[in-house]
Amino acid sequence: MLLCDIGNTSYHFNEGTKDFKEFADSFEPQTIKQPTYYISVNQNVKEKLNDLDNWIDLETFVEREDYYATMGIDRIVALATITDAVVIDAGSAITVDVVRNGVFEGGFIYPGIKAMQECYRNISNALDYSFNFEVDLGKMAKNSPDAISYGYLKPFVDEIKSKNLPIILTGGDASEFKKLFPDARLDQELIFTGMKKIMKKAGLC
Repeated sequence: MLLCDIGNTSYHFNEGTKDFKEFADSFEPQTIKQPTYYISVNQNVKEKLNDLDNWIDLETFVEREDYYATMGIDRIVALATITDAVVIDAGSAITVDVVRNGVFEGGFIYPGIKAMQECYRNISNALDYSFNFEVDLGKMAKNSPDAISYGYLKPFVDEIKSKNLPIILTGGDASEFKKLFPDARLDQELIFTGMKKIMKKAGLC
């Protein structure tokens, strides 16, 4: 069974224990001949796949009424197996979603690491620093690198911790945020687990 999570920059495939990625701007999906179940936030790719009968869009089997209209399908699918948790997907943008007693309470979107670093860089070259994920968030900073790190991370961490729920981390920069939430569970298969649950409920597997 081949699963695919399609983002703005890549196709992320999963087949049992095999996991691999292809660039969205160069990969030719017609080279895949076997049935492939996918979700996609990339509208251009979705249009390509409409003419390929072996690519099955799982979004058509998702119940959206418990979420808001513009919420990304990747976020919805990631929450499919969650009962109580704050789910942090740390990618090019960071999405945070709260589920309590099986009910989606809401969430927010935060700039990803690269996006925020570029923002500071655009303000001034004097602010061109990498974030320090081991900065002491218990006290105000007294130098520029720590001040930037504190400003980016402190409100984020405080908001997450205020929910008093287990934390699940996924996405390309999840390991960096694990430094801030050492008790969090790191799960890079979260979306694929959700896809499998949706397929099982729909009788597709």
